[in-house]
Formats: sequence, structure tokens, C-alpha cells
Amino acid sequence: MRGRDQDTGEYLGESRSQNRREALEILALGEQLVDLTPAQLARLPIPEGLLEHIEYSKRITSHGARKRQLAFLAKQMRREEDETLDAIRNALDANSETSRREVAIMHRMERWRERLLAEGDVALAELLDEHPEADRQALRTLVRNALAEKAKNKPPRAYREIYQVLRNLMLVPLLAGLDAGSDDEDEDEDEEADDDAQE
Repeated sequence: MRGRDQDTGEYLGESRSQNRREALEILALGEQLVDLTPAQLARLPIPEGLLEHIEYSKRITSHGARKRQLAFLAKQMRREEDETLDAIRNALDANSETSRREVAIMHRMERWRERLLAEGDVALAELLDEHPEADRQALRTLVRNALAEKAKNKPPRAYREIYQVLRNLMLVPLLAGLDAGSDDEDEDEDEEADDDAQE
């Protein structure tokens, strides 16, 4: 039981409700980690021992057993330093921002594809203004083929290819830029480490 400060009358230590809130936050974080793909987990600064518990939790499908395992995972997470959990949360926030940007770009690519099919050369000219590196003739051919496929009720091969071309124009450069940014950060950290070593 918590005591009180004899001079001020204030409670010493954290309240039970505060402890419960923190425990529930860690449980929610654990559930979030278990729902991630292996590739997403690999991007996070998760200690090896904790990663094993997360991977084990992913394999459990029974509702009751999964609930118990998540509670056990949360217990293991509470043993980690606050800095470790904060680093995981920060990395998750950064990844979710990247995911939101990717989804927004995918919706944009879908809209461009529909515009190319509906408006033809007018939309193509606007797309080339934004992306002058695009191949006008290849896109024009793909649009023509996609319309023909649709008219003849054929499989939408050209329709899918238009999306791939748009993906290479819009999404791939974004992802490459994000990777380059993380490489720059790694290089900065390496340089700082080298400076510290020289001192």
C-alpha cells in the first residue's frame, strides 16, 4: 500500500490507476507489434529477447491462449527500459506516417489511371507536365490497349501495366528517398561515433 508524505499529506509513488493505465498502454503496444508483418517488425528497434516473444505470440490462434500470451508479452515488455519502449513507439509512429503517405500516393495513382482512360491525351499531357521522365508513347499505347481489353471483355493486362508505370513514376522515388534519408541518418550516427572515438 502506498504511504503518504507526513509533511505534505501527498501520496508517495504512482497511483494504482496510473499503473493500470501504463499497463494497458503496454498491452496495446504489444497487440500492435503482434499484428505487424515480419518486414515491419524488422524496421523497429526491438530487443532480440522481446522479438522472440512477439513471434511466438503471432503463432497462437486460439482466442483464450492468445489473450494469455499477449498478457505475458506485456509483462515481458514492462521489464524493458522506458527508453527502449519509447524508441519502439517513435519508430512505429514514423512507419505509420510512411504508410499513410504510401496509401495516399496509391490512391493518387488510381485516380491518374482512371483519368488516363477517361480523358486520354489531355490527362496524359498533364501527367507528363508533372513527370517529364514518363514515356509518352508507351503510356499512350497502354491506355489504348486497356480500353480495347475492356471493350472486348479481356483480362486487364494493360490496365495493370498502367498502374505499374505510375507506381514507378510516383511511389518508387518516394520510397528510395525515404531509404536514402535513413542511410544519411546512419552515416551521421557513424560519423558522430567516429568523432567520439577520436576524442
